[in-house]
Amino acid sequence: MNGNPIRSVVRRSFCTAESNNIQSSRVHIFDRHLKRKQHDRAAWLMNRKDSLVNTVAENLVDRLEDVKKTFPSALCLGGSLDAIRRSVRGRGGIEKLIMMDSSEDMVKLCKDAEKDLFSDNIETSFMVGDEEFLPIKESSVDLVISCLGLHWTNDLPGAMIQSRLALKPDGLFLAAIFGGETLKELRIACTIAHMEREGGVTPRVSPLAHVRDAGNLLTRAGFTLPGVDVDEYQVRYNSALELIEHLRAMGETNALVNRIKLLKRDTALATAAIYESMFAAEDGTIPATFQVIYMTGWREHESQQKAKRRGSATVSFKDIQKEFGGQTS
Repeated sequence: MNGNPIRSVVRRSFCTAESNNIQSSRVHIFDRHLKRKQHDRAAWLMNRKDSLVNTVAENLVDRLEDVKKTFPSALCLGGSLDAIRRSVRGRGGIEKLIMMDSSEDMVKLCKDAEKDLFSDNIETSFMVGDEEFLPIKESSVDLVISCLGLHWTNDLPGAMIQSRLALKPDGLFLAAIFGGETLKELRIACTIAHMEREGGVTPRVSPLAHVRDAGNLLTRAGFTLPGVDVDEYQVRYNSALELIEHLRAMGETNALVNRIKLLKRDTALATAAIYESMFAAEDGTIPATFQVIYMTGWREHESQQKAKRRGSATVSFKDIQKEFGGQTS
């Protein structure tokens, strides 16, 4: 392990979209400055025993077990950095690991937690940087991991393109993002409460990608051999307030640019009451759904399998049907 100082990086990037004639999104959906402050707060509120975060991190890193290839150098992007670091435990043949987040407090938390880990001979360095302006040299790492962070970028395809550019040829991209079914109970309760109390709908929960979009995102970003799968986790809380506290501790509260800064008290109380009346279990607890989309993709390399060109087949489906069709009843 390495006690390297935390490096603060300004928007001077080697894998940025500009260097590849790809313009960063001009549509600003999320307030990135606010999201950084939310991560600062989460660094102080975080529960290292958070079963949801730890499960997602473990499931993401577990995908390294399915690959025979080793990844000597790795970059871990903002999100659940601490959970990923604890989950690595020597998997994937990682020798050098860069931990990066836009929040200096979050990076400091991970750096301080490094001394509590059993030695796994991974040289770890720490960096303050933004996924939208990736401060990493092109073709410099073998593995990029992002756990529950990329869904807050304004230009998700652009951020994924930069991740691909940071990879060496035949490098692996692993990411987990919250999907569109996440917090569906809270969305319903918020919508009804706003309709009843304010006569209209105001977005209180951030928009998220859907499963059908994930494969297209990987392909659009230029990854080869794309893979997508999804899990849904249901967490139970004693109240809606406890759910909100958990979201704050994860750094997952609303960061929309066009958000309403203050929620009226009666609307908030109505949301909690509707949530409990519609979804509470017999024991009084309320459920919250978290849909997690796992994505894998590779940077292109000549050794990878490639699809045959159209028209190159030597046997037609009609011939196969003639050959085997009579053998089925």
